[in-house]
Parts: sequence; structure tokens; C-alpha cells
Amino acid sequence: MKYKIVCDKPGRLRLRFGKYVFSKGQCFALADMLLSYNGIENAYVNDANGSVLIEYRDQDLRNTVLELLANLSVYDLSESEGNEEQKTKQLEEKIKTKVMAHCVKQFAKAAFLPTGCRGYLACYRAIPYFKMGLHSLKEQKLNVEVLDATAIGTSLCCKNYKTASSTMFLLQLSDMLLEYANMRAKNALAQSLSISVDRVWLVKDNVEIEIPMEEVQVGDVIKIRQGSLIPIDGTIVSGDAFINESTMTGEPLAVHKSTNGSVFAGTVIEDGEINVMVESLRNDSRIAKILNLIDTGEKEKANIQGNAERLADDIVPVSFGMFAVTLALTGNFTRALTVLMVDFSCAIKLTTPITIISALKESVNNSILIKGGKYLEILSEVDTVVFDKTGTLTNALPKVSKIIPISDEYNEDEILKVAACLEEHFPHSVALAIVTDAKEKGLLHPESHGKVEYIVAHGIASTYNDKRAIIGSKHFVFDDEKVTYPIEKEGWLTEMIANDSAVYLAIDGILVGVVCVNDPPRKEAKEMISLLYEVGIQEVIMITGDSEGNAKYTCDLLGIQKYYSSVLPDGKANIVESLKTSGKTVLMVGDGINDAPALSAANVSLTLNGSSDIAREVADISVLHDDLMKIVEARKLATGLIDKIHQQYGMIVSFNTVLIILGLLGVIPATTSAWLHNSSTLAIAAYATKPIQQ
Repeated sequence: MKYKIVCDKPGRLRLRFGKYVFSKGQCFALADMLLSYNGIENAYVNDANGSVLIEYRDQDLRNTVLELLANLSVYDLSESEGNEEQKTKQLEEKIKTKVMAHCVKQFAKAAFLPTGCRGYLACYRAIPYFKMGLHSLKEQKLNVEVLDATAIGTSLCCKNYKTASSTMFLLQLSDMLLEYANMRAKNALAQSLSISVDRVWLVKDNVEIEIPMEEVQVGDVIKIRQGSLIPIDGTIVSGDAFINESTMTGEPLAVHKSTNGSVFAGTVIEDGEINVMVESLRNDSRIAKILNLIDTGEKEKANIQGNAERLADDIVPVSFGMFAVTLALTGNFTRALTVLMVDFSCAIKLTTPITIISALKESVNNSILIKGGKYLEILSEVDTVVFDKTGTLTNALPKVSKIIPISDEYNEDEILKVAACLEEHFPHSVALAIVTDAKEKGLLHPESHGKVEYIVAHGIASTYNDKRAIIGSKHFVFDDEKVTYPIEKEGWLTEMIANDSAVYLAIDGILVGVVCVNDPPRKEAKEMISLLYEVGIQEVIMITGDSEGNAKYTCDLLGIQKYYSSVLPDGKANIVESLKTSGKTVLMVGDGINDAPALSAANVSLTLNGSSDIAREVADISVLHDDLMKIVEARKLATGLIDKIHQQYGMIVSFNTVLIILGLLGVIPATTSAWLHNSSTLAIAAYATKPIQQ
């Protein structure tokens, strides 16, 4: 293919093939092909002008790349979807090109077009604004579109073509920036949630073939091995594995699945391998559903945005009234025109949505996914935060807190060693805590037991040194296995266990020890709760299904004054509803399927990374990191957004009031007023895109 070398510097090469030589998909495919060469650090292809930018480390690659591209045929390139980073880069390049072209055309027309031609061109460009204004009048609305059309039309009638042209230029530029901010935020959201699996192993006639993910079809069988991310929703047709489904269920520990079990996109195989029949592809997976939900949520305008638009429209009749009064009192049409050229509504209506979209983008950059501007506004008004306990204030990763010897024959280390020896075969949370504690203490536990029998939700039975050994719940050990409970030690044992969960170990029919396990709060939880009070939260409440003792213990550690214990899932929602009824604005923070009713009932809801699918779909805000401090960040962002919008209102009102007064006094002409007004609108719009949290 023919190309022109535009830039040739060490480590950087830019070529141009011509406008629209490549389709969008071919641009992504060519970039991927170039990036496959070792030494090429970056490659970007622009479909609009056929520009290919290549950044490389190895100088020897220059000639290789040039030869490759010279021999390349456009028909050699397949269509590629491109990743979100490539799409974002393409979007940025396009908006830069679009804005630059818009500015160049504006100044070129002013510099080179004769006055008469400028007038005809301005009239032609004004047609869309007249159409929007007439449409609003037809619907009996006196809004910003009518004001824009009137201001532009009045300038044209007065042959102030420069004023009319600059007004349209700035309005179009504002629209471009708004469109860019919106698309940039959506691309960032998609990139944060995307599943990055490029190739999979297709199983066909007992033969494994590696194919691109894009070629997978519903009904295909793919093999997924240990440590791999599952890229699709499907059903296991053979094999078995322990799968970490924390993104779906909120449970941090792997679950065992075998033939006919369902698997979901975004979960991970921790151990084993499976063949899975594909039931839904990327576009139909849970990630796609979440993105679709976000897309829908973006249409949910914040009340403050709706109020801004209504305020902007309400000011329009005032502007027309001031125009009429000024014209009647002064008889000076030019001075009266100043009122139409300088209005408050344009800046208010344009900058508020830009500020909100910019805040949503900022939230994504901080790993906080917010489904619409209105949820930021509600979050700024929250006075009560309700937390679920397990998996939210805690990591849902129990740890051994103490070991209580009952028999003189076994000390703490021996009890832990035997317990770890039995528990290591079954990956539930308590077993992991026991095995981990033994490992950390350097206690080796060689296989000294016989066949292990696992009784679901109860415990484990085996033999240890030729004696029957059992470990598990109080009900399993004493009721099912008929081990004698030490009544004489009941009070002391109850006091020792206190707020922990207890696992009982019995050997040869005798209770020898108790392993106490608890789920400690996250290390940042106490500081986070303290900071919530500093950012204006009046009350923090914890709701849990745990016992009174466990709930009180956790709240005492964290400094939470109010809690509800032994609460069922529907009870959580009832508590949230009662708080709302009492006049509270409630933020609910939860992670599991059982939290979904309460998340739905709250004024605004939030989930952390690793929450269940249902929780994330119901929640208005999703934190993409497993960090409670992000809740404080989200609150600061929300209150900062409202403060910034009010600050912008003050700037708009102050500056434009001064312009109107100067115009009415004849200090500055209408043309200058219009230019200053539009420039200030653009400047405030640019300020609106700046981060709220510096």
C-alpha cells in the first residue's frame, strides 16, 4: 500500500495512507498486528485520515515495519472490535481533530471570506437554530432554544454577522465537549468492567483447538483450566473444579462444581479443569447486562440538572421582558440587544450537565462506578449509612482467635495440628482459617488419618491414629455423634468462646478441644466510619444476621453506636424502610444476595468489589476496589459536585449581570457583550470538566 511518512524520529514513526482507507475494525486489527511485534510499545491507527502512529524501542524495527506496511493489502486486514483503551484513544483523537477543524474553519471564515459571503453563510448556519426555536414555540415553550434563535436572528437582522457567527461557534463547541465527556465516561466504564480473554480452547471431537474468543458460538464446548477466568456463561459437561464466584455471590471462597453445574462469566477456576458448553456470549453475559444497566442509568438525570434546565427556561421570559423594557425606555435597539446577547440560561443549562458527567468520569477514574448523576445528588443528601456486616465491614475471611484445650492429653498446638489435618481437605471458610493458622505457626500435620467423611453443614469424621476423630459444630459433635458435653465446664467454656464461632474437636468419643474462629473487621473499617462522621453523616448503623454478642463485639470495635442483630434478609429491608419513614436519607452498603432487598429499599445503595451479581445490579453505586475508604471518597465527590455547581451558578450570575449593566449603560457594545458572554460560558464549561477532588 502507498503511504506518506509524516513524522520520522528515533522511536516514533507516523505514516499517512489517506482518508478512510481503513474501516474502524481494520484500524484496530492493524494496531493489534503492529503491537504483536516485540519492541513496538504503542500503535494507533486513525480511520478518518488513515494515519498510523508507531512508537518503538528497537531502531532496527523501523525498516521492518515500513516494508511490512508497503506490502500490506487492505484485504489482508480482518475486522476487530478493539479494546476499550483503543476505543478511548480513537475517541480522543477524533474529538481533537473535530475541535481543531471547527476552530480553524471559524477563524478562516473571519479572516478570508468577504463580508457579504459571511452574511450568507451565517444565515445558512442559523437555519438549525431557527428550526429548534420554532419547534419549541410550536409546543408553546419559551425556552433556551427560542432565546438562542432570537439572539442569532436579531444579530443577523442587524447585520452583526460576527456576533451571530461567534454565538453559533461557541454553542457548537460546547456541544462537542459535552458529547466527548459523555462518551469518554462511558468508555471508561466499559473498560473497568470488561472481561479480557482473547483466546479459548475449543473442544471438538475430543481434540482441543485454540481459537479467538470472537469465534466462539453458543453450543460450543470450551476447556477452562486451573487459574483461568471463565469468559462465558455456560454448563459443565465434564470435569469438576473449585470455582471462585465472589463476583456473583459475594462469597470469597471457592465452591465445588461438576457435571451439569452452571458457571458464569467473570468467575475464576481455583483448582481443577472443566469442559463447558457455551450458553451465552460476551454480549449476553452478566457484564453486558451490567453495562446495559449503566447505559440506562445514565439517562437518569439528577434533580439539580433538571432544576438547572427548568431554571434556564424560566429565565428566558425574563430576558425577553428586559429586552422589551430597555427598548421602550431607551429607544436604543443596540443596547436592548445586549440583554438577548447576554443571558444566564445558556451557561446554566450547558455547564451543569458537563459538571455532572465530569464527576461521573472522575468517579470511574477513582474506581467508583455510579449509574447516574441523580445518585450522586442523593448521596450528597445522605445523613444515615447502614452497613451489612459479613463481607462488607468484615472480609468474610474468618481467623482463629483462640484454641481452648479441654483434655490434658492435648495442648493448643496439638489440637490445631489435628484440626488442620482433618480440615485441609475441604475448602470452606472455617477450614481455611484453621489450616492457615497452623501453617503460620509452622505446625506440620502429616497425613495421620484415615478416609475423611464430610457431612455438609455439620463437620468432618475420620480416624486419627486409629481413633475416631470428629470436628465440627456443637450440634454435630454432641447431638449427632453423641460425644458427652462437659456440663461441669459449661459456664467457663461459654465465657471463653464469648463472641466467636466454635469448632469442636473430639477424639475417641471425648471432647479434647475447641477452636474459636471469628471474622475480624477490615483494617480500614474503623477509620472509615470515623471519617463518615467528618463528611456530614449523622448516624452509622450495622445490620447483621449474627448473634447479639457478635454484633455488639464488632460495633464496639468499630465505634458504631446502633446495630440490629439476628436479622433476616427481608428484615433488613424493613429496617431501611422504617428509617426512611422517620425522615432519614439512607445509604445502604451491602454485598450479598441477601442484601438485595435492603439495597433496593434505600434512597441510594452501594456495593464493594466482589459483591454478588444481584447486589451489583440493584446497587446505584459499585466500588471496583475492595476498599471501604472509597465510600468516603464517593461522599466527598457527591458533596463536592453540589458545591461546585452552586459555585458555578454564582460565577454565571455575577459575570453576566455585570455584562448586562455595562451594556445597558452603553459602556460596551452588544457584540462585545456577546463575545464576553459566550467566552465566559466556554470558560466555565472548561472549569466544569476539572476534577472535583484535587
